[in-house]
Amino acid sequence: MNPVGINGTLIIQLITFVILVALLYKYMYGPLRKVMDDRRARIADGLAAAERGKEEMALAQKRATELLREAKEKAAEIIANAERRGVELREEAQGKAREEADRIIAGARAEIDVETNRAREVLRGQVVELVVDGAQRILHREIDDKAHRDIIDRMVGQL
Repeated sequence: MNPVGINGTLIIQLITFVILVALLYKYMYGPLRKVMDDRRARIADGLAAAERGKEEMALAQKRATELLREAKEKAAEIIANAERRGVELREEAQGKAREEADRIIAGARAEIDVETNRAREVLRGQVVELVVDGAQRILHREIDDKAHRDIIDRMVGQL
């Protein structure tokens, strides 16, 4: 074995290996590294987008919760206003009903007063007739206390 032959072969293999490594680095490692860097960048962008998505979702949930709370408050306010308006309408209707009842009662009392006055006038007329009739009877008869008392008692009985 020739030490030079091992050295020459070794040198040729070493040169071939260096050329192969240079070619692989130039044509394979560079593009492969570029693809890996691109993929790393896409993965990093995807993770950042996912993180932004989480933040946006948390904000959207917070906003939805806030909108729901506002809607509930507004609904409660609308219900309270409706109940208040209902009470007002009921009180207004009761007031109108009282006024109408008072008006009807006042009309009925006025009608009763008119009818009472008419009845009094009729009774006065009848009393006057009875008094005149009684006076005529007294004048036709002899003026005697006992007869006078009998006529007055009969007249009082007729009233």
